[in-house]
Amino acid sequence: MPQAVPSETLEIDRKARALKRCEKVELRSPEERVNDFEDVSIPLGVECIQVQASRCIHCPDPAACVVACPLHNDIPSAMWLIEQGQFLEAAALYRQTSSLPEICGRVCPHEQVCEGSCVLIKENELPVLCGALEVFVTDYQRMYGDTSLNVGKSTGKNIAIVGAGPAGLACADISLQFGHSVTIFDAKPAAGGLLTYGIPNFKLPKNVVFKRIEDYEKAGVKFVYNTFIGKDKTIDDLFNEGFDAVFVGVGTGVDARMEIPGEDLPGVYEATDFLIQANVHVDYLPPGVESKPSLGKRVVIVGGGDTASDALRSALRLGAEEVACIYRRTEKEMPGSFKDREMAREEGAVYNFLTQPVRFIAGDDGRVSAVECIKMELGEPDESGRRRPVPIEGSEFTIEADTVVKGIGYWPDPTIGKTTPDLETYKWGLIVADKETGATSRPGIFAGGDAVTGPDLVVTATAAGRKSAYAINKFLMEES
Repeated sequence: MPQAVPSETLEIDRKARALKRCEKVELRSPEERVNDFEDVSIPLGVECIQVQASRCIHCPDPAACVVACPLHNDIPSAMWLIEQGQFLEAAALYRQTSSLPEICGRVCPHEQVCEGSCVLIKENELPVLCGALEVFVTDYQRMYGDTSLNVGKSTGKNIAIVGAGPAGLACADISLQFGHSVTIFDAKPAAGGLLTYGIPNFKLPKNVVFKRIEDYEKAGVKFVYNTFIGKDKTIDDLFNEGFDAVFVGVGTGVDARMEIPGEDLPGVYEATDFLIQANVHVDYLPPGVESKPSLGKRVVIVGGGDTASDALRSALRLGAEEVACIYRRTEKEMPGSFKDREMAREEGAVYNFLTQPVRFIAGDDGRVSAVECIKMELGEPDESGRRRPVPIEGSEFTIEADTVVKGIGYWPDPTIGKTTPDLETYKWGLIVADKETGATSRPGIFAGGDAVTGPDLVVTATAAGRKSAYAINKFLMEES
């Protein structure tokens, strides 16, 4: 008779097979997902969630993943709760330190923060899937638990928040807990900022954002839309209307220009305008913005960050037959997510490295028809630490294009700085603010997020908004 396999061996084998099955988040096939703007990820099931959580070895405090997270989420404790099946408790733990965990879990570059710091990597193992687990428990909480914001006893103090993006929403969350009244002003017709108007639905479903906004509305936050602070009214107007403090979290929404011939031709889009038209429902489009751009067959995207990847993948979903990315350095120097680039490649995008556009060429109809480029080589490092791209003389060539999208970066809008006396700014409009408190050169005005740092992560903007809320509360209580 065959010898019986010990139960311990069977259990080890079962766990190994379960771990193999649950080692990564599965994606819908490229052939399927490129036909719509729906979420590309297939959520992990309960078994995989608990298998992943059980891999956490609960490093001594402070754990590397906690230190790497800008919000310092207590990830090891959350992993323990998830392993035990206490999903609601894990979600509540995330909400102690994060105002937008269901969003950060989806859009954070986890390989650069929490997951990238997981000590399992040192043992040549895959990191714990922190982001996917955060998404699971917060989605579970929305289905079966309570996602309402905590509201403290009223202090009678009124806070105006300028910008309904991650920094502004985070500041509002903490301010409510202190009992302050909060009004958020935004220039767009809907809240969310970058979350609504910049990140495509296939990465961050809009219903996830809007449900979180509903939590704020139910908690008593007043949203005032289509109001551009600095144009429609100034920050000083807000103080004159009775607000006791102002937080500025407007981000960096001005597309950087390339300053080359043909940049203003029909068919040449700024990345912000393109992504809004491609991804935002008509009900939430800003006035004068048309939905769903007409691209033609050939689309060229200029840039190497996440915005470029988002534009590439959006163009493919809009029916473009040939979609190419132009980047002046090599892939090694690209600032955007490798994971997003891999998905773009799977979906049909092509990358042209060491290539610099020098002119956009018009066709007979006046629209862009081609991009004149020059080949580059890498020279000595520049001030960013990356090797400087240097043109190769005589290497000019053209790429045919029916549409071009420029995704080369963002600048701050200088309007608030120009219309707010004694508010110190730098670098063409970024607001000078204390890193820990958000305090600016004007008493009572605080700022955080991309409006202070320049383009950065959703999670860092969220952390800045929360820090400022604590400083605002101290300021208000000292003024009482």
